[in-house]
Formats: sequence, C-alpha cells, structure tokens
Amino acid sequence: MQTRGYMVWVALAEMALLACGGLAQSSVKNNGPTKVELRQEAGRWQLYVNRQPFFIKGAGGEGSLAKLKEAGGNSIRTWGADRLQAVLDEAQKQGLTVCAGIWLHHERDTEGFDYSQPAMVKAQLEQVRQYVLRFKDHPALLLWGLGNEMEGYAAGNKVEIWNAVNEAAKLTKQLDPNHPTMTVISELGGERVGCIHRHCPDIDIVGINSYAGAPSIAERYAKLNGTKPYIITEFGPPGPWEGGKTSWGAAYEPTSTEKAECYRRAYQGSIEQKPLCLGSYAFLWGQKQETTVTWFGMFLKEGDKLQAVDTMTELWTGSSPAKRCPIIRQLKIRDLREFAPGAAFCADLDAADPQGRPVQVRWVVQPEQLKKLTAGAEEQVLPELTDAVVRSDIRHGELRAPQQPGGYRLFAYVRNGAGAAVANVPFHVVGETKSAAKP
Repeated sequence: MQTRGYMVWVALAEMALLACGGLAQSSVKNNGPTKVELRQEAGRWQLYVNRQPFFIKGAGGEGSLAKLKEAGGNSIRTWGADRLQAVLDEAQKQGLTVCAGIWLHHERDTEGFDYSQPAMVKAQLEQVRQYVLRFKDHPALLLWGLGNEMEGYAAGNKVEIWNAVNEAAKLTKQLDPNHPTMTVISELGGERVGCIHRHCPDIDIVGINSYAGAPSIAERYAKLNGTKPYIITEFGPPGPWEGGKTSWGAAYEPTSTEKAECYRRAYQGSIEQKPLCLGSYAFLWGQKQETTVTWFGMFLKEGDKLQAVDTMTELWTGSSPAKRCPIIRQLKIRDLREFAPGAAFCADLDAADPQGRPVQVRWVVQPEQLKKLTAGAEEQVLPELTDAVVRSDIRHGELRAPQQPGGYRLFAYVRNGAGAAVANVPFHVVGETKSAAKP
C-alpha cells in the first residue's frame, strides 16, 4: 500500500534547519505546556486536555485552519516538523490542537537509510531530541506522531525499525511527560500491530492510515488483538491502488459525491463510538496532484470546498452546513472509451445543487499522469488541453480527442457559489481509427 504524507525532502529540510543552528523561536506568547493525559475508563480509552475530555475531530494537510475551525474540527496533523512552528502558532490563534509529526526515515530512501546501522539511528534519534525540546511546551501541541509508515509496505516486521521507533518514543516521553506518543502505520496487514505491541511499550497510541479498508479498522484491529488505543490518521476515498482500472491501466476515480460517502462510512464504521478510538484525521485538508489533481484533496486548487468538507462538518457538529456543495450523480462518455487521434466524441453530466441553486460547469481534458511517485510525493501538475473541448453546457460536452496517442481524462467541475463537485472519466487515444459519436 502506498502512503500519504511527506517524502524524503521533509527529512532533508528538517536536517538542514537543524544544521543551521536550530529553528526560530515562536512568535506566539507561550502560556505553558498543555497537559494531555490518556486514560482507560470502563473499557474505553479517552484523551484529556487540561483535565477536559477531548475527542479528535481533525484533518491532515496544509489547508486553511480557519476553515477547519469553521467546519467543526479541533485538530490538525503534520507529517514532519519543517513548518511545525508556524502550524502551532496558527493553530493556537484558531483554538486548535496539533498532532506534531516527526518524520522517521523509510528504510532505503534516497539517502540509503538503514535501521541496522547504529550511527544512522543515533543521528535520527538526536533529530527527535532537538524537535521535542524545541516544541514540547507550545500550548497548541496535542501529541507526538513519530514516523509515518516507516515500516514499509510488506510484512512490516523488521525488529530494528520497531526498536528505533520505541527508542524515539522513550526519549520523547523522558523529555516531555505532558504529551502522548504515537507512531503511524500503513493499514493493518502483515505483522505491524503485533510488532508495536511487542516491541514498542513506549508508544501510547497506534496511528493507522487506511482508505478502502477504513470502515472495518475497528473490527480488524480487535481481531488482531490490538489493545492500545488508536487514531485513524488518514482516511478518505479508496486510493488509486485499491480500485478498478481500464484496459490501458488508468485507475477509476470516484466522484466527489461518492468520496463524501467514503468519509462517512469510515467515520461511522471505525471512529465514532468505538472504545479504542481517540478520534481521526481526515485526508487531505487541502489539495495536491497525486494520480490526478482531484483524487485526495478535500478542496480544489482554487480553494473551493468539496462535499467531503460538508460531510465532515455534519459528522463533527451534528448539523449540515447552511450552504452545501453541488452533487454529481454521473459523468459518462458516450459509446466508446478509445478514440482515433482527432476523433469527435460526446459526454453527458448529471449534476445538481441540493438546495436548488443554479450551477456552472467547466469541462477540462488533461493527459493521464505517467510519472507516478511513491510515498505520497506531490507529482507534476498536468496541462489542460483547451483545444479538446469544442462546445459545452451544464449537461453535455462536445469534445475532440488529442492528436497524441495515450491516456487522458475528461473532468467536469461543477460550482454553485458555496462549493464545488468534480468527476472525471479516463479515455484512450490509439493510432488505429475507431468510430465515435459525432457532436
């Protein structure tokens, strides 16, 4: 399974900052550390922040913290500490908390990190020490997230890795007794859960990144004899690696309306009212290019919210927002999905506003992303092929296939002034001539 989060450049940035003599001091007045406790009461785990019960209603990403607060969220998650000072300061201004990530190397990353090399592990531990000392007393700090899927994507059972994770947690607890420690794993496969329980006594919380499998995490974690409390640290729509694909290898992306239901199913299935769950961080509070420009973001690049934000607002607050996003029932290309270069074809869109307001639609054609990166790294933004859209309205698009053979996607962006909806359909341009619908 792939991971979401920072790549090796985060670790490089952090090391560069440390090498320059440390990080700048906070611009926010420090009112002393927040005391965060973890208690087990009547078979349930519960966080307490300054003696008050606290359930995490959070998101991960670099989007607006003011919008997160407005939606009913109370916490933001980071993967690395390169921008942690600014995030902590802004979170304090907004009355939010921060799950502060400290990036731990993925073995064999671009720096050739090896957990069996004591010198490398020692240098990484020193980096953890400096970050904990630097940020431990910030009032917005909620807990420490030590690593993100550093166990890899196979069995996840290398003892040296888990020993290093526990040493980082042990040091963190010695330096900062006021905030719990967590490490984040990629789903529940392999021996991850067992390894954490056996080798990481100083890890208080198990963070779990899960997408298609998120609704069943509570059930599956219990079957694996998980007893530590957990947080769903990433959840959202199924990833490109988890769903169906075309004959030419393009992944089918759910519509933003379908994605919103994925968030709901995950929350109801594994987060709310679950005795071992301390809360969650929805992914992604912001926008990024990964397989497509819309796959994981809860916002568009222009800043429009998508229906996932409305759904999380309802789940966090108990009420739907006053102004909701439009919905997309279907986007389809007529007849074929493969066309000769320059062939004409048509597409149909079924979209609406749930409150009866008018909508506007923008049709876009982009090439398929061929240079897919791993570990959640943001990919190159693809060009929009304006010549491919001949005519369009809110229900139909008349299009022309690009001249260059290869994979492409047709996007429909629907806006209503309050938010947006988006869907896309992959299609294929091939060298041989094929019949196509005429506009």
